[in-house]
Amino acid sequence: MHPVLRMIGIIVVFVVSAVAWLTLGGITQGRTNKQTYEMEGQITELWGTPQVQRAPTLVFRWVTEEPFTRTETKDGKAVEVRGVNRIDHEVLRLPASTDVEAKLTLDPRRKGLVWYALYDVDMSGAWTYRHDRDEAGWLDVSFAFPDQQGIYDNFTFVINGVDRARELVPENGLVTARVTVNPGDVVSVGAGYKSRGRDEWRYSPTNSVSNLEDFHVSVLTDFADIDFPTQTMSPSTKTQEGAGWRLDWDFAQVVTGYGVGMVMPQRVQPGELATELSFSAPVSLFFFFLVIFMLSMMRGIEIHPINYALIAGAFFAFHLLFAYSADHLPVEQAFGLSSVVSVGLVVSYLRLVVSSRFAFVEAAIAQLIYLVGFSLAHFFDGFTGLTVTVLSIATLFLLMQLTGRVRWSEALARSNEAATPKA
Repeated sequence: MHPVLRMIGIIVVFVVSAVAWLTLGGITQGRTNKQTYEMEGQITELWGTPQVQRAPTLVFRWVTEEPFTRTETKDGKAVEVRGVNRIDHEVLRLPASTDVEAKLTLDPRRKGLVWYALYDVDMSGAWTYRHDRDEAGWLDVSFAFPDQQGIYDNFTFVINGVDRARELVPENGLVTARVTVNPGDVVSVGAGYKSRGRDEWRYSPTNSVSNLEDFHVSVLTDFADIDFPTQTMSPSTKTQEGAGWRLDWDFAQVVTGYGVGMVMPQRVQPGELATELSFSAPVSLFFFFLVIFMLSMMRGIEIHPINYALIAGAFFAFHLLFAYSADHLPVEQAFGLSSVVSVGLVVSYLRLVVSSRFAFVEAAIAQLIYLVGFSLAHFFDGFTGLTVTVLSIATLFLLMQLTGRVRWSEALARSNEAATPKA
């Protein structure tokens, strides 16, 4: 077969394979999105939403009396009326101290092609209010639950040492207790519960930039891979305890509008990984075809485009098998199974087409690098582009070293003569 026609045939095989991979990637992405949409409601009902625990709202209310005098007309005569107006006042106050502890236990669950980062939280908090105003009145203490539809086991709401959780009825996702305060009084507030959430947990001490005093928050995790949500403060100290961490935020006085929080570790998503592998598969096939083509040209081995088509099919089998086994097997096992099947197909086929040495050495090593190794890089966020760059440079270096002494005009002439039928 003429070298030019062979190259055209290989290009056609590559283009058709690329279209097949793009189609598979689109189908896998659609399956993932469908499962995510269908399971979203069920996961929310079972485990709730990302939780944001807010500090208790403290509203001080008091009444002042203002005497008044007015003139009214009665029976044609002007009558002076005296009385007192009661004026209601209220002002939002901040806690004088904060001491919150949250124990986070990771409990990831997989549904089909999607992993969900679920967690259990054991939250306890203690706040104090110091009444430094001259007026006497009432302090309304409101505690808002993170999720109005959530489940809160062993809920306690303690005001000045008295647990009032049983006597209060939640309304609109919060409970409110009223306590009388006089100048100089100190009110202690405590709350705690066990609940469930997903993706991340936050504690929000204020809705805007405020002055926080005697602020202490501790988060204990049973996992080592920690990360923090956006618009939250970094911990003051970090101590490893067992398999997890103890993170402490300690401030004697700080002005901020940020809170604290923790992002749950995310596992490799089978659906997203299968989609990314399919969309990037033409890159690995291109490098493999390039190496095999150059080696065949150097050694005078004629590999027909049909052979390339079947090799491409073996590469495609890797991504097809992975896409439909990743929702039934652990992603690592699905990846290993797909790799063994694909490499086995290519090696066993090229053993017959070329030779056992070429199949088990050159072809097997190239496939392990360009298919398995390149695909493995997708397990690590941010390394796919670097892997492509390194493979490109390494492949260029390898081909330059292998072909540096090749006289291409002579090599192509030999190939042309071999392809031209004798009269």
